[in-house]
Amino acid sequence: MRIAIASDHAAIDLKAELREWLIEQGHEVADLGPETTDSVDYPDFGYKLAAVVADGTAERGVALCGSGIGISMSVNRNPAVRCALVSEPLSASLAREHNDANCIAMGARLTGSDMAKACLAAFLETEFAGGRHQRRVDKLSNPEI
Repeated sequence: MRIAIASDHAAIDLKAELREWLIEQGHEVADLGPETTDSVDYPDFGYKLAAVVADGTAERGVALCGSGIGISMSVNRNPAVRCALVSEPLSASLAREHNDANCIAMGARLTGSDMAKACLAAFLETEFAGGRHQRRVDKLSNPEI
């Protein structure tokens, strides 16, 4: 799977660890930055991540910041992207199964490395259930439906 990953300065270490883990799992990973712990604005990286998921360059996205909150908000500004802020595997799985989330967000200051990997595994392994959930997901991108 083609996966894009981006963070702010607070999540550099977790981003690097998840990037390497994803590569070990056989995924193609595009690291959208940043590369250092110099202070950056999370919306810049959230918008960049959303753009590559929306245009199909990446099939899924991983957004990271200190809490996961700010970057998830910026990713969700793109109507073609559904980014779920998660902190444990069940919510990651349900985000895919019920909401067809194509991005996952986590907080590096709140979620440890092993838990982040478990969330990411659940997110990547779960398929969208479709059915009754599809019309709801359609409304996320088009509120007039």
